[in-house]
Amino acid sequence: MYNTFKGTGVALVTPFHSNGNIDFKSLDALVKHLIQGGVDFLVALGTTAETATLSEDEKSAVLNAIIDANEGTLPVVVGMGSNNTSHLVSELKSLKTEGVDGILTVAPYYNKPNQRGMYAHFKEVAMNTDLPIILYNVPGRTSSNLLPETILKLASDFKNIVGVKEASGNLMQVMEIIKARPAGFKVFSGDDALTLPMLSCGADGVISVVANAFPKAMSEMVNIMISDNDRYKAMELHYKMLDVTNALFADGNPAGAKALMAHMGMMGNNLRLPLVRVNANLNNELKRLLTEFSK
Repeated sequence: MYNTFKGTGVALVTPFHSNGNIDFKSLDALVKHLIQGGVDFLVALGTTAETATLSEDEKSAVLNAIIDANEGTLPVVVGMGSNNTSHLVSELKSLKTEGVDGILTVAPYYNKPNQRGMYAHFKEVAMNTDLPIILYNVPGRTSSNLLPETILKLASDFKNIVGVKEASGNLMQVMEIIKARPAGFKVFSGDDALTLPMLSCGADGVISVVANAFPKAMSEMVNIMISDNDRYKAMELHYKMLDVTNALFADGNPAGAKALMAHMGMMGNNLRLPLVRVNANLNNELKRLLTEFSK
C-alpha cells in the first residue's frame, strides 16, 4: 500500500455563520491558507470539524468543498469512525472516493471494547475499503486505549493500515509502536504540544489543530526535525508556539482555534451546541498571544 502521508496534516475546523449554517467561503479560504502555509495533507471531518453536529448531507458538502478547494494539490484524508462497526462499514461502502486519499478512523468510543474487540472492529474497516487507513487513538475522548500490541498486530495483518494518530499522551506507548512497527508504518502526533518530543522519538509528523492558524510555523518545525534534524531551530519554533497551543485547548477544541482564527479575520467565532465559545478571559488572552506570536 502506497503511503502518501508524511509531515504536517491538519484537522480542519468547519467554519459556521452566526445562524449556524456552514460558511463555505471561509472553508475555501482556509484550505488555500493551509496549502500556502506548506502543510503536507488535509484531514476533513475529524473531531475538530465538529463532525458530530453535521448531518450526512452536510458532511458530504464539507468534504466536497475541501476537495474542490484543494484542486488535487495535497492528499485528503477523511475522518470516519463509529462505535457501531456495521454502521461504519456501511458508510465506507457508500463513500465516494474520488479526491479522497485515505481514511482516519477513531477507536470505538463509549462502548469501551477490549483489545480483541478493537482488533475485530478495525479488521472489518480494513476489509471493507481499499483506501489507506490511519488509526486514531485518543483515550481522553473514547475511554478506550488502543494498545501498542493491538496497533502493531493490525499494521502487520492489514497492508492498508498504514499509520496511527497517537494522542494517548504516553510517550512510552509511542516509543513501543515506533520500535516494533513494520516498514512504512507512520506514527503521527495527535497532540500539538507533544509533536516535538514525538518527532525526537522517531515519529513521522503530526495531525494538527494549531496548524489551522499557523500552518507555516508548524510545517517548518516538523520538516526541520524530519529532514534537517536541526533540533535547536525546531525547539525555537516549538516554544514559540507552546503558549498559544496550550491556550487553544484550555476551554475546549475547536473553540480555542475558532476564537484565535476569528481574531485573525479568517472566520466567525461560531460553534454548534453543545460546544460554546471560549470564556472572555481566554478570548482576550488568545488575542494577546496572537499579537505576541506575530512580532
